[in-house]
Amino acid sequence: MDCLFCKIINGEIPSKKVYEDDMVYAFHDISPIAPVHFLVIPKEHISSAAGITSENSAVVAHIFEVIAKLAEEMKLDKGFRVITNCGDDAGQTVHHIHFHVVAGKQLGWSSEQGD
Repeated sequence: MDCLFCKIINGEIPSKKVYEDDMVYAFHDISPIAPVHFLVIPKEHISSAAGITSENSAVVAHIFEVIAKLAEEMKLDKGFRVITNCGDDAGQTVHHIHFHVVAGKQLGWSSEQGD
């Protein structure tokens, strides 16, 4: 498989790790849009939010548990945003479901806060 995030998970492409367990991997975004910007991805390849099923949805719940834990550890008590894009028209450029966690400044709203 020629998936960028699968290669990061497998250590073929370097990343700055934030967190890892048996189900998920989190790492800093290479083009941050805020002082805090990291991604949380499942180790299992799921192409997008449209690929979530009853068989794999537990990993998505776990991702949000990890996000809450990391937000607490990073003291993001002023707030944070979780972003996922689904499909080309939504700006998804890597077709492996991933969740951007963005914080550390007052966030506005723009459809250009891409992937």
